Amino acid sequence: MGTDNLIFLEVIEWFDESGRELVHRIPETGSGEIKWGAQLTVRESQAAVFFYNGRACDVFGPGRHTLKTGNLPILTKILSLPWGMKSPLRAEVFFVNKKVFPNLKWGTRDPAAFRDSELGLIRLRAFGMFNIRVLDPLRFINELVGTQGVYTTEAIAEYLSSVIVSSFNDYMGENIDTIFNLPARYSEMAEALQNLLQGEFSRFGLGLDELYINAITPPPEVQKAIDDKSRLGVFSDLNSLMKMKAAMAMENASSAQGEAGAGMGMGVGLMMPGLIAEAFRPAPSTTTAPSAPAPAGNCPACSRPLPSESRFCPSCGHALPAKSLCSACGASVPDGAKFCSACGVPVTAPSFKNCAKCGSANPSFSTYCNRCGERL
Repeated sequence: MGTDNLIFLEVIEWFDESGRELVHRIPETGSGEIKWGAQLTVRESQAAVFFYNGRACDVFGPGRHTLKTGNLPILTKILSLPWGMKSPLRAEVFFVNKKVFPNLKWGTRDPAAFRDSELGLIRLRAFGMFNIRVLDPLRFINELVGTQGVYTTEAIAEYLSSVIVSSFNDYMGENIDTIFNLPARYSEMAEALQNLLQGEFSRFGLGLDELYINAITPPPEVQKAIDDKSRLGVFSDLNSLMKMKAAMAMENASSAQGEAGAGMGMGVGLMMPGLIAEAFRPAPSTTTAPSAPAPAGNCPACSRPLPSESRFCPSCGHALPAKSLCSACGASVPDGAKFCSACGVPVTAPSFKNCAKCGSANPSFSTYCNRCGERL
């Protein structure tokens, strides 16, 4: 037999040198004449799907497989003669990488509207990562890959990211009331989203291994409003907050002056401690302290001040002269008053009686002498 009649066996295999390819097609473009008896080598983390005449014939697992009559037609150059030595019986092999592909990024391209119970209608951005793996190679090729020669993680991550964002928006609207409660619920939300997305990913022959939420952020103006609100909890009133903002503005202005404004920057630096101390100083109390009783004059014996309504000097004990008193209730009556301010009885000239011991005058209703305490 001459060498012209020999048909050499083919070896079909694929190495993923980039580490980012999900699917690799052999040949990458068009289709090929895979000969009878060709050797197909599939590695541990791969699966190979053999297509013949546009249909998937078989899925091969790890190992070395010989393509024979059962899964490949017998092609010879003789059968190719009517088509110009090119056989119409075309075949191709898709290698599918079944390892876990980690750290694929997802995120909102445009801010999503969210009705917050405390802030009203705001817009949010969300970012995170997810891990995937191919579970059903044949379904994955038929649903997503099609006839592409190479299908990388970058090509599929953009589409899967849009699927995740859609479910994220639905979950936020149904389960979250305010963004102030978000930081403590990232893990809970990620787990709930992963469960929601498992069915959607399995429709493409994929498995969602993990999903992470890195951040959910409002626009800068909403973040500024939240920061201002948190500062109000530190300072006693709005005046202190405004003083602090003025001090910060002056500090920023001084730092931007450069060499030409070095003197101004030094002056502002000297003013900063006083401004900050003023901002943290407690606000003055609005309650009025009780005033001390007005003095009623000086004691005739020791000349020391006397509190009002005193009958004896608190310093020396000297009995003080009797004042004008109401004859009905005994309350002090201001000079010139016609009626008692305590009981309303008309004021009459007071009547007195003298103490038999010391001779001092005492009101007629007194039982004991105001000066010596003798019973009257």
